[in-house]
Amino acid sequence: MTRGKFITFEGGEGAGKSTQVALLAERLRAAGLATVITREPGGTPLGESIRALVLDAEPEHVTELLLFAAARAEHVAKVIRPALAHGTWVVSDRFVDSTRVYQGVLGGVSSALIAAVEAGSVAPTFPDLTVILDIPAGEGQRRTEARGALSRFDAADADYHERLRQAFRDIARAEPQRCLVIDGTLKPDAIADHVWRAVEQRLLAGAR
Repeated sequence: MTRGKFITFEGGEGAGKSTQVALLAERLRAAGLATVITREPGGTPLGESIRALVLDAEPEHVTELLLFAAARAEHVAKVIRPALAHGTWVVSDRFVDSTRVYQGVLGGVSSALIAAVEAGSVAPTFPDLTVILDIPAGEGQRRTEARGALSRFDAADADYHERLRQAFRDIARAEPQRCLVIDGTLKPDAIADHVWRAVEQRLLAGAR
């Protein structure tokens, strides 16, 4: 059986990741590809419990890293790997890059520790394609404020959100073979078209 493909969406707060996850899954299914949607932190009952805990509290950065890693280990073992092994495509709202940015670049946790945790909880299951939705910090804040119920990440100051944006851009520059940056200020349908072209060119070409 052909292994499924693993696609993740990353970006700052309010970038439109959830919308694009849903639109891509719809197109994949229309193309006859079994597809599951998931998210991080979350994806499993344990992961959702950790999500609620971390978003409500404000743990120390290493504690936060380890909590997210526990949720991710469960997610990979019980959802992502089994789906991929059965030929199902997996589309996730966030994955390891969010940890590298939020707990690493912004939280100050060492890249060596993050890499070691990834090696034990994720490897060798990394995304085949990561789409980074890039929006100005001010636009992201406007969107999150408009939808209300701000998390502590949403409510951070403009400097935090600008550093967040730059950190995702840096990841994309470092791993262009995996990552694709798309202007998140475009209309949702236009973004979805860009995403689909990338999927066709990078993952579907020659696969049918």
